[in-house]
Amino acid sequence: MKAERVLGTLLAKLWEKYNSRVPYAAQYEKMVSQKGGTVHNDHIAFRTFNCITGTQPPGVIAISRIFEALGYQRKDRYDFTEKKLTAWHFEHKTNSDSPKIFISQLEVDKLPIEAQKIIKDAVKSANDPLTSTDLELLSALQCGEELDERTIHALIESLVDFFGRHWDIPARKAIEDMNKHSQYAAWTLLHGNSVNHFTAWINKQNVKEWPDIEATVEALKRAGIPMKKEYEGEKGSKLRQSSTEAVMEKCDVRETDGSIGKIDWSYAYYELAERGLADGKEFTGFLGEQATNLFEMTKT
Repeated sequence: MKAERVLGTLLAKLWEKYNSRVPYAAQYEKMVSQKGGTVHNDHIAFRTFNCITGTQPPGVIAISRIFEALGYQRKDRYDFTEKKLTAWHFEHKTNSDSPKIFISQLEVDKLPIEAQKIIKDAVKSANDPLTSTDLELLSALQCGEELDERTIHALIESLVDFFGRHWDIPARKAIEDMNKHSQYAAWTLLHGNSVNHFTAWINKQNVKEWPDIEATVEALKRAGIPMKKEYEGEKGSKLRQSSTEAVMEKCDVRETDGSIGKIDWSYAYYELAERGLADGKEFTGFLGEQATNLFEMTKT
């Protein structure tokens, strides 16, 4: 099995896991299927901390090393100065239909000292579930080697497991205090490397009754799915976006007495993206101001 098949299997498993947690995405998938259309994801987003994170690599590298080994290359950089975030998007080198990958990192050392301490104390216990063998196999795939099915099955299990939280259960007080500084940080402390969101690629949806993002959003509203009130990007622009509201989950937190409790917190939304033209070609990047507003969809 080569890198292309490994990537396809990994993305399918991540979509399945995300779909089970975000019913709005599952409902969209069912509605599109009933119309004879195609669910095609434009991009997948992840969040990270740019600081020492146990034995995991810091920031974007922790996640990008997986996708780069499976055929992706780093493209544009995005700076969100006010939110203390830096991000890059990645595109597959040979398959333009493969979803883009958008990975952001919180520049922890730019936060107030007390916020830095909360994050660094919380993530210092993180382990890297990717073993040296896993990393060697990824390197082999990146070099074009083909691996046997049993080996690949074990590797995919490790990769899927990676996309979760790999530090100790955070303290309730840490989450509540951190949320005052950065809702992005509070979210990431709870969810770790989990998928932040998938995104429907409206251009490839192929539903006659929903020719654009507006028609799609209206159909989702009629089906009872709570949607973002405003669109990001003007009609006819090179990128127009919307999203569902984020689903809430009961997340584990550690109480002051050491017991495990639950806190209601946002998990993920399902985004919709319609791409226009830039210099005569379909625009494949992202727009900073629009992304800034979409970050807020997980605000709790």
